[in-house]
Amino acid sequence: MRWLAPEQFGPATETIGFYFEVDPGWHVYWRNAGDSGAAPRFDFVGASGEVGEIQWPSPVRLPIEHLTNLGYEGDVAYLFSVTPDAPRMELVVNLEWLVCKVDCIPGYGNMSLSREVADKAQWLPQDLALRDRFAAQVPEAAMPGNFPWTVQRVSAGAEQGTLQLELMAANGGSQVSPPEVFPLDGGLLTAKAPQVEQSGNIILYTFERVPGAPLLPTASPTTGFVISDGTRAWQLDNLEIQTAPASVPPAVGGGQPVWLLILAAIAGGAILNLMPCVFPVLSIKLFGLMGPGTSAQERVKSGLLYGAGVLVTFALLGGLLLALRAGGAAIGWGFQLQSAPVVLALILLFWLMALSFSGVYEFGHRLMNLAGHSRGGSFATGVLAVFVAAPCTGPFMGAALGAATLLPTASAMAIFIGLGIGLALPFVLLCLFPALLQRLPQPGPWMETLRQFLAFPLYATVIWLLWVLGRLVGEDGWLLGSLVMLGVVLALWLAQHLQRFGKLFAWLSVLVVIVLGLSGANYLQEHRPGSETAVGAVAEGWQPYDRIAIGEALARGQGVFIDYTAAWCITCQVNKKLVLDTDEVAALFAKNKVYLVRADWTDQNPAITTALAELGRNSVPVYAWYAPGEKSPVLLPQILQASMIEALFASETE
Repeated sequence: MRWLAPEQFGPATETIGFYFEVDPGWHVYWRNAGDSGAAPRFDFVGASGEVGEIQWPSPVRLPIEHLTNLGYEGDVAYLFSVTPDAPRMELVVNLEWLVCKVDCIPGYGNMSLSREVADKAQWLPQDLALRDRFAAQVPEAAMPGNFPWTVQRVSAGAEQGTLQLELMAANGGSQVSPPEVFPLDGGLLTAKAPQVEQSGNIILYTFERVPGAPLLPTASPTTGFVISDGTRAWQLDNLEIQTAPASVPPAVGGGQPVWLLILAAIAGGAILNLMPCVFPVLSIKLFGLMGPGTSAQERVKSGLLYGAGVLVTFALLGGLLLALRAGGAAIGWGFQLQSAPVVLALILLFWLMALSFSGVYEFGHRLMNLAGHSRGGSFATGVLAVFVAAPCTGPFMGAALGAATLLPTASAMAIFIGLGIGLALPFVLLCLFPALLQRLPQPGPWMETLRQFLAFPLYATVIWLLWVLGRLVGEDGWLLGSLVMLGVVLALWLAQHLQRFGKLFAWLSVLVVIVLGLSGANYLQEHRPGSETAVGAVAEGWQPYDRIAIGEALARGQGVFIDYTAAWCITCQVNKKLVLDTDEVAALFAKNKVYLVRADWTDQNPAITTALAELGRNSVPVYAWYAPGEKSPVLLPQILQASMIEALFASETE
């Protein structure tokens, strides 16, 4: 590999490139690498001028056994434009590439260029000829007058799992040979050659969709293609995909209709009431409403306010998620727990609740209204329930939440509201129907014992959240969280024992400690050392998420198992301890030479969010198994058993 550049630059914009000289039988990859392999990466870390985007010559299909890749056999140049703005043109680039035959060899390197800028560019004749040869292979923008076809439509195919592109020859002739068509979006369409049907001057291409890939990533889905007639090539961007007729019930997530996903959301939301973060708060709140001094009207009001808090919070979080994704942000459900200040605020809230449940302090009605301990604050209790239930939604709501970000806005919001209805429904029903409350044990001294007992799940939640904070900001997270907890409790204690101005000072101290703590958490998260964070650490035998490395493993015929996980996902941690990180399963993976990937989503990671979206998911846990030689994964259940891992390899030997 070498530079394809002039010996001397002129002041005008010049097209230069990286020239790959590939041995016979070997190949490198296009921007969409196809079923395996990986596109080269060009990271410009220094330039004395403006640098344009990489220009990709039109590719060819490269069949390898039952797979199809897209790339280049023989030599190729990846071109880009530069405009000097100094006496010398300086470039420094970090590169990663993959060259394959049957086996694949990854390459990493650093290239620098330093050439004088004068009145006129001076090329070596052979280099200029090479540059012009590959520049002629770069697709042009398809415009009327230069593009010999007209796009009639891009639509979902008649058969499930297909997409169709219809072209019409602009000259009206019926003897036009169908051009080659390559999909730009490797996450939507496979690289396999499409089925081609020609009738007169109409050419219909039927592509296979990547299994599990969303057909409708937005309300107005688009895609793109490169079209080549063997001599010239054109690029078509942002072609709108026509959806299925309205008479066909919308289906996502393996063909499940929306109404079924909404029912699943309601059922999953109801189960969340039993989670250890939610159950203690709702239990104390409910038993407080059973007291003899509580009227039926108060119970109804509390139930409705709680339900409103749940629904409004789910709607706001769901709407924010959809708005951010519509704006191009890579984000998924549970994003609120990827923020260190939010996690620290929850730590403090649960710490105070636990101390109150234990009877260590009585912080008064105003504070505990926020925690759901008093008769007031039912709306705030609903808000809190949604935040603390988010880490537990994965096992019950993975498919539905993933579908919610792929459906039109109204259908997506219906799923979020369904989850809120399920979470709120048990509490609201108990408040609305006194006969249900009468079936519960009568109030008595046992309630105080239960309240003290329920403090322990809250203490456990504090410990878990401190661990999550440590994963987000590093070792200092434990220290910061502990100091904030200590500072707030000390200030509250002073408020109880001081008078007048001392009490005011104590309450101001509470505010200062909280503000400084949240600011500190935000600072530590933004300035943590990238290579040393615990978020990036993985267990022995597992590799961090790297799309190129995964492609290399698949290209050499190695099985790949990806664990999409997060520190704040309780189910993820249970599956690790009981299944994935056990000696039995580790030996099974090692015996079958599986490439193990731990995609840690604790912190905001757009690459992992995108990978989850390609699987039709936007929450964790997700477990994806790529059998040797297969690009399409098998998704395992979200509650794992060792027998499920054993079954992956038993099926291969049958």
